[in-house]
Amino acid sequence: MKLVRDHRQEPAEPSGGTPPGPSLFDDVYVQHFGFVWRCLRGLGVPQAALDDAAQDVFLAVHRQLGRFRGEAGIRTWLYGIARHIASNHRRRDRRKMAPLEPLDPDTVARDPDPLQRAADAQAASFIEQFLAKLDTKKREVFLLAMIEEMTIPEVAAALSIPLNTAYTRFRRVRAEFHRALARVQHAAR
Repeated sequence: MKLVRDHRQEPAEPSGGTPPGPSLFDDVYVQHFGFVWRCLRGLGVPQAALDDAAQDVFLAVHRQLGRFRGEAGIRTWLYGIARHIASNHRRRDRRKMAPLEPLDPDTVARDPDPLQRAADAQAASFIEQFLAKLDTKKREVFLLAMIEEMTIPEVAAALSIPLNTAYTRFRRVRAEFHRALARVQHAAR
């Protein structure tokens, strides 16, 4: 089942004190599907399982939205659910040991030219390889801070870590990223 939405809108934070209205779930889904999908991908969910994992996240959101108190931001709450679902999917995949991958990777919509597709694929490959080499703690900070552009206080809240720890991990992973990028750029010359 393919779930495709336009996710360019900025999220609206539901208030913690009011019960969810009939369209609250729809609003959360439309505004945050892209964020959840990218988080799942960054957390190591295989390409072939991303749609199922995203559906699992939003099933959990649908069940739990009425209990969301607004003590943390909606993206922080969604990331926690996505992190749990991604862990379950990775564990399931390890048990299955399924070596199958889809023949054709998803392409970017709006038909970019071949040169742009190649550049996008190369950049995505670099990011995926970089993420694969990171330990879980650094990967999560990189994903949330650099890919999803969350502030470090939001990252600390999403990961339930002290603020100074989040800043330290962010500085380290950012330095590693810049070194890796410099190596790739130097090799391309």
